[in-house]
Amino acid sequence: MRAGYIPAAALCAVCIGLPAFGAETADPAEAFLGPWGRNAFNFEPIPGQPAPLTNLNRLPDGSADAGQLVGDYNNPILKPAAAETVRKQGEISKTGRAYPDPSNHCGPYQPPFTYAMQLGIRILPGKDHLTMIYNQDDQIRRVRMNTAHPRNLKPSPMGDSVGHWEGDTLIVDTVGVQSFPFSMVDRYGVPVTDSLHVVERYRLIDGTTAKQAQDAFERSEGRVGGAPGAMVLDPNTSVKGLQVQISVEDPKMFTTAWSATSTYRRTPTPWLEQVCAEDDYDAIEGKTRDIPHAKSRDF
Repeated sequence: MRAGYIPAAALCAVCIGLPAFGAETADPAEAFLGPWGRNAFNFEPIPGQPAPLTNLNRLPDGSADAGQLVGDYNNPILKPAAAETVRKQGEISKTGRAYPDPSNHCGPYQPPFTYAMQLGIRILPGKDHLTMIYNQDDQIRRVRMNTAHPRNLKPSPMGDSVGHWEGDTLIVDTVGVQSFPFSMVDRYGVPVTDSLHVVERYRLIDGTTAKQAQDAFERSEGRVGGAPGAMVLDPNTSVKGLQVQISVEDPKMFTTAWSATSTYRRTPTPWLEQVCAEDDYDAIEGKTRDIPHAKSRDF
């Protein structure tokens, strides 16, 4: 998560018309509105399935060292080129420097990186689409509903996402994710390629199950924001949680398809506007640049 959040007006425009916090609704889309929050980065592995990358650097208590991201480049899901990229990024992190990524370079949090990084999400229904907004760096995605991907698809920063409902589960299929400098599939540096295909499955789960999943993952990965947590989570486990299952395929980077989850619970944490200065990290010098400023006033 980027430091330096600037308090400003909460995103009131997206608050209008939302059901009361914790309210149940008959419309599945409205039940998914949120706001949803969690307090751990990275993907939650699914038992018995090929696992996403984890941090090789661990603290004495066994949890991941958030200060040094050293991805497991020996994970068998990685092809040699991807493994070497992850290894090199880990070597940078071991020096105490942060290697460039979408977060520290103000880039788009593309799927599936979205759910390795974002702590807050809202899902807003429209006439023929859904809008997904995320609390870190004011990221936005749009999902076109009940349609197909264009035949001649031009890659874009968030890719082309199409969705449909299967019962009470929202399925979102994304292709055409554009590769750009420092774009990555996860927080450990696996590059984005034109072969990336991501399928997300959103479903509501029992509140107790959601809390247990979050608690277990925080013990493994650490709690963002320390004991209080970066996001305040509703302690009422009678309120359902949201679980997103992310399935990833890219034959250029991975030896096999793999899946993981990200689990969210209701949050009353206010969403604040954020400011992100582009290109604020100098990867060559290994330090943060001065925030860009104008030489003269605009008014």
